[in-house]
Amino acid sequence: MKKLITYCLILISFAIKAQDKDNFLSKGNDEFASKKYIEAEANYRISQSKFKKKAISSYNLGTSIYKQNQPSEAKNQFLKTIQDAKEKPEKHKAFHNLGNVLMQEKEYQGAVEAYKNALRNNPSDEQTRYNYALAKKMLKDNPPKKDDKKDKDKDKDKDKDKDKDKDKDKDKDKDKDKDKDKDKDDQEKPQPKPSGSNKQRIDNLLDAVNNEEKKVQDKVKAQQVQGKPQKPEKDW
Repeated sequence: MKKLITYCLILISFAIKAQDKDNFLSKGNDEFASKKYIEAEANYRISQSKFKKKAISSYNLGTSIYKQNQPSEAKNQFLKTIQDAKEKPEKHKAFHNLGNVLMQEKEYQGAVEAYKNALRNNPSDEQTRYNYALAKKMLKDNPPKKDDKKDKDKDKDKDKDKDKDKDKDKDKDKDKDKDKDKDKDDQEKPQPKPSGSNKQRIDNLLDAVNNEEKKVQDKVKAQQVQGKPQKPEKDW
């Protein structure tokens, strides 16, 4: 079963090719093809910032992030793609990759729904159909846990909540004083630092974005210099 899950998650769709003049998207696709996923992510982010409603940019960005083993972050981009997509092929690929992310997170119910939506947009995709069947099997083997005791004690909890609300009103003044002291202590405590691997990825991404922006600025400056009239020589 582990082999089947791995096979499922490897079958992620490739980046969608650019259909208009978006140099950053095209360059990102070239870097994605060369497995330079951080550089590809940088270009996709710039493309997304310039074309905020372009579903392709969000989809390709999500795919490049997914390839860097950041499924939760990639999920947000696939959801944005689904929201902005106007064509069925784009929705199909986004739902398919969203299902892959949810499978990694062991959210099998969500994965089943994602693959089902992918098939609605492309019923003939055998890759999605396979993943859909696997997600249903995983959901069957790992059903959501039910808390029967919670249902039985529901009425008791309501009465307890009422009593708690009364106690909360009495403790409001005390909590205000505690919060003030806590804020002072929190200001003095050092803030937690991001993990080494994640920090390195962010640093690399920022460098890649800055390099791309600098290249654009250099091109603009070069064009401005070429467009300036040259000072004529004196005619003696």
